[in-house]
Amino acid sequence: MDNKPENSPDTNTESVGIPAPEGPSNLIDTDYKIGQDNYQAAPMGVNVDIHGAVFTVSSLVILAFVILSLALPEQSTDWFGAAKDWINNNLSWFLIGAANIFVVLCLVLIVSPLGKVRIGGAKATPDFGYLSWFAMLFAAGMGVGLMFYGVSEPLTHYGTSLAGTTMGENGVRSDWAPLGAAAGDEGAALSLGMAATIFHWGLHPWAIYAIVALSLAIFSYNKGLPLTVRSMFYPLLGERIWGWPGHIIDILAVFATLFGLATSLGIGAQQAAAGLEHLFGIPGGDTTLVLLIAGITAVAVVSIVAGVDKGVKRLSEINLVLAFLLLMFVVFVGPTLMIATGFVKNLGSYIAELPFLSNPFAREDANFSQGWTTFYWAWWISWSPFVGMFIARVSRGRSVREFLTAVLLIPSTVSVFWMTAFGTTAIHQLQQGFEGAKDADLPVQLFEVLGQMPLAEITSFVGIVLVIVFFITSSDSGSLVIDTITAGGKIDAPKPQRVFWGVIEGAIAIALLVGGGLAALQSAAVAMGLPFTIVLLVGCYAIVKGLMSEPRGT
Repeated sequence: MDNKPENSPDTNTESVGIPAPEGPSNLIDTDYKIGQDNYQAAPMGVNVDIHGAVFTVSSLVILAFVILSLALPEQSTDWFGAAKDWINNNLSWFLIGAANIFVVLCLVLIVSPLGKVRIGGAKATPDFGYLSWFAMLFAAGMGVGLMFYGVSEPLTHYGTSLAGTTMGENGVRSDWAPLGAAAGDEGAALSLGMAATIFHWGLHPWAIYAIVALSLAIFSYNKGLPLTVRSMFYPLLGERIWGWPGHIIDILAVFATLFGLATSLGIGAQQAAAGLEHLFGIPGGDTTLVLLIAGITAVAVVSIVAGVDKGVKRLSEINLVLAFLLLMFVVFVGPTLMIATGFVKNLGSYIAELPFLSNPFAREDANFSQGWTTFYWAWWISWSPFVGMFIARVSRGRSVREFLTAVLLIPSTVSVFWMTAFGTTAIHQLQQGFEGAKDADLPVQLFEVLGQMPLAEITSFVGIVLVIVFFITSSDSGSLVIDTITAGGKIDAPKPQRVFWGVIEGAIAIALLVGGGLAALQSAAVAMGLPFTIVLLVGCYAIVKGLMSEPRGT
């Protein structure tokens, strides 16, 4: 991706693959050289090139967490659970309000003159055509989450909405229905359930990713700074970003990314294990989960060693084809007309309910807003350095307006259509009298729905393969992002470091699953997402300040 002109001076930036701006831009004048604080050595023939402070603190704290979680599973689960409960009870409003700020900022930047700023310099041209770029944004929008929640979330919200509200002994609602529910009204329950689902997979998560991606892209490709989270704080901290204030920011980004990834990997492992038991009768349990995570992590390590072109790229292409085929199968074999009309109706319901679902204050549906929305926002924020860096690296040459519009709309539309197809099919089966999916555990619900359709064994096997390959590509790509941060912004650091982080991701997922299962995964994501939310809110001011200093195209 190095597009620097041949007559450009040989700089350290070029050596690590970050292209110089093309045309007018406002480079930040700093004496800092990418990698100057790194420790470089080759112990026992293994090359390492790491940022001393960020790598050391991050790796030691994470290793200590894994050891303590495996040694004291009940205590660690209790701690994460207590942290999640405290955040839910006291700071749900903060996370919901923060996500609203990210959406508003994206919309303001799209319509403002700052939208004319071009990533990579005023004369930069896109590295990828529209079709390839859209496909990569689509790939970023797909993942383990859509496989896990594609059936379970619409089905759950539909059921709780239809059941209506219930009051506990203390006069507080004890149900999990969104907003005011829709007791006894199947049509209204369907609309509300799908609106609530789309809310968690639409504009808000992609606004979070867009802000992180835009910040990384502008301060790297336009300002000439390393491709790390600390760089976006230069307008506020100046040269201090190279000291401990910047180290802390990058360390928080590493923690958030690792726990966000571990949550996704743990969820994926649970669903893959459930699918293997459902299809082949392989017994579940902790042993199966540990072996599954260990095996898939080993494959991810092989993918890392093979390199991006031979590893992640090919796996991603395979998964996109399989995901598209499974989606089309559900659309055309399932209730096709109901899905087609439901897509438009669901978008309308989402828009109508959006002001109420995004309200951070005085919510009566505390279980829904705290148990679902707060978890999702913390999870997306934990994922944001990972997804944001990927989007930043493929979006050079786009204007801010073009970039934000595409990042908000393309993946959101794909997610809405996916949820509509799988959710509508599951709800239709329930309305026709099949309660197998409704009564099943969350990881099994997808396979129960596919089991009621033709070619059930084939589609269920495809579903298992999709989950496993999403696991591999997420681990591989996540390792690259974490390695970039812990290597001081270098994007071509030695592969053994990426292997290390890939193994660590699997170890965290195992530690959390063995300790407390899905609840522990969700608690860890919420606990780690909160501090990084503060980082991103401060970053909103920094990105506006950074854009204001850039020349604007026509």
